[in-house]
Amino acid sequence: MKKIKNFLKSIMLIELIKGLILTGRYLFSKKITIQYPEEKTPQSPRFRGLHALRRYPNGEERCIACKLCETICPSMAITIESEERFDGSRRTKRYDIDLTKCIFCGLCEESCPVDSIVETHIIEYYGEKRNDLYYTKEMLLKIGDKYEKEISKTKTLDSLYR
Repeated sequence: MKKIKNFLKSIMLIELIKGLILTGRYLFSKKITIQYPEEKTPQSPRFRGLHALRRYPNGEERCIACKLCETICPSMAITIESEERFDGSRRTKRYDIDLTKCIFCGLCEESCPVDSIVETHIIEYYGEKRNDLYYTKEMLLKIGDKYEKEISKTKTLDSLYR
């Protein structure tokens, strides 16, 4: 009996008709395609994009070279070298992030005790060569300086979730 039922279904092309009905249903409905460069989808305050290093309002860099972000990074994309300054405090001499290795998990941002390393909402960056996606301390500080207002705004929005 089951074989006869399957045979009749295959002759009458039931699956094909069901597929055409489904296609016809969406053919006349409103389209939701977004034209990317002109239109952008809203982003969550917790979106993780390009990294940046922040400074204090007096201009001093925040990073204290505790190396927590380097330790917690699962893909080992962060490299930090520290040095002691004249006043006895420790600061970074080298802070590099290899974005070809980074998985944008946000653990570096979560582990930082002074909110030095953050992931911004910047998604439009590229590199033609591998070295173009190797960000140094100076590059990260420039990004942080340029987008500080946006970063502090998203930090306050994100504080609801912490």
